[in-house]
Amino acid sequence: MGVRQPGCCLVARYAGSVAEKQSPDRTDHNITLDAADDRWEWRRRIRENPKKLLFYRIGVGVLGGILIIAAPLTGWLPGPGGIPLFIAGLAVLASEFEWAQRLLYRVKDWVKALTAWTGKQPAWLKALGTLALFLCVLVAIWLYMAVLGVPGWLPDSWESFLYKLPLLP
Repeated sequence: MGVRQPGCCLVARYAGSVAEKQSPDRTDHNITLDAADDRWEWRRRIRENPKKLLFYRIGVGVLGGILIIAAPLTGWLPGPGGIPLFIAGLAVLASEFEWAQRLLYRVKDWVKALTAWTGKQPAWLKALGTLALFLCVLVAIWLYMAVLGVPGWLPDSWESFLYKLPLLP
């Protein structure tokens, strides 16, 4: 474990050291990807026709934007919520726009650094984190049922137990 410095978080320091080892920027600072940046033949053919390219970029932008907008709208659902939608929307946008590609690389680097950092933690801390996550999911499910009610498709024995919990109708 590293030495703590005042005002410095170990995760941020580790993430910074991971970022230093990799190339700082993998793009050429254009707004959109160039034909040379494309690895798929079908997209290279689209890039040859400016009219097709315009419609394609609009479609990619709309689809990626819809996925990113849908992410917070589904964030309240139990489970990962909108995180997969946000990442999918960012990946769709990164397929055509360099600013999104740079952001996606930053997110990937952050996730790698966080994964490496958590892998170095002691087993008791990992177990405590797993328990805390499990409790957060249970509280989210309980709040979901407090707002929307107990689903009718649950077995009767479960429903009778759940109705005994506070705030559930």
